[in-house]
Amino acid sequence: MNDSLRHTPLYAQHQALGARLVGFAGWAMPIQYAGISSEHDAVRTRVGLFDVSHMGELELRGEHAAAVVNYLVTNDLDRIEPGQAMYTCCCNEGGTILDDLIVYKRGPQDILVVCNASNRDKIAAHFLRAAQDHCDFRDASDETALIALQGPRALETLKAAGVAADFDVQALGAFRFRTTTIAGLAATVARTGYTGEDGVELFCGWSDAPGLWQALLEAGRGFGIAPAGLGARDTLRLEARLSLYGNDIDETTNPLEAGLGWTVKLGKADFVGKSALLRAKEEGLARKLVGFEMVGRGIGRHGYPLLSPEGSVIGVCTSGGPSPTLGKSIGLGYVPLPHSAEGSRLGVDCRGKVVEAVVVKTPFYKRAS
Repeated sequence: MNDSLRHTPLYAQHQALGARLVGFAGWAMPIQYAGISSEHDAVRTRVGLFDVSHMGELELRGEHAAAVVNYLVTNDLDRIEPGQAMYTCCCNEGGTILDDLIVYKRGPQDILVVCNASNRDKIAAHFLRAAQDHCDFRDASDETALIALQGPRALETLKAAGVAADFDVQALGAFRFRTTTIAGLAATVARTGYTGEDGVELFCGWSDAPGLWQALLEAGRGFGIAPAGLGARDTLRLEARLSLYGNDIDETTNPLEAGLGWTVKLGKADFVGKSALLRAKEEGLARKLVGFEMVGRGIGRHGYPLLSPEGSVIGVCTSGGPSPTLGKSIGLGYVPLPHSAEGSRLGVDCRGKVVEAVVVKTPFYKRAS
């Protein structure tokens, strides 16, 4: 393990649980514990526990904080109330994606922005520049831990861990959040996640994370809880067709072609990238991010060329791998619009071997409501 990698507050817990630790965005993170498939299955059928304390947390406060954030994101912060969160993209002037974020409106003048660990420095600098002379900005990442509790038994586990008596866990709506106590520890419970399952993400103080983690593990024992690593997190989000920054979206892609047009509110006041996105919409998309299933024997991986039925390279696979839930290999990739319709045939160049694939409707997996 590289000694220069940073440790989350749960590093000792991961070691004690026998996690295989790898470097990710400058952090030593668990890729798996018992195994990716078993951890994936635990989240789909029971409950899984993730350490995501490497994520960035940025706070903006003051009279103009909401306006500053709204200018930097594609979604419309004015559409949500305090206690609500929204998923959004943050674009550059060219309309391509600097990062995808979840923005939490804690109050009319109090906004929390959660960004990807790999983009923390870039996004923090971007928001700091915009905040100057308008509102207060603080990077709270190094004092904020984040734990994700995901799966059909997640809310039962949370309740068993000892949530404050006045907090009805079941009544917390999707993309809503509330500050409470769990096992006597202060935490913010958000009905958000990155797995395609029900569940919550829990913000707490850095030093409180080990106690909260242990309380959740103990409370979830009767529900079949399993600690889960980045490997299962990736297979879960792929099945749910949730974008991964650096793979499916980056500064070469715009939200419209990435299937994230629903996060772009072109009718709101000016925001960074609006002109470019308006132009892209008017001109029409040249390509689109699609989901595909492998028909032949092979696994599509990030960076593999996608071919037309005639054999010419027309696109690239951005994410791919075996789906533990579906029992087949799936992937995402950008292809020209004429090849993007459901049922379109593609070839995937798997290291020199061309394997047939077919464009399918996404998400690949959707939980029963």
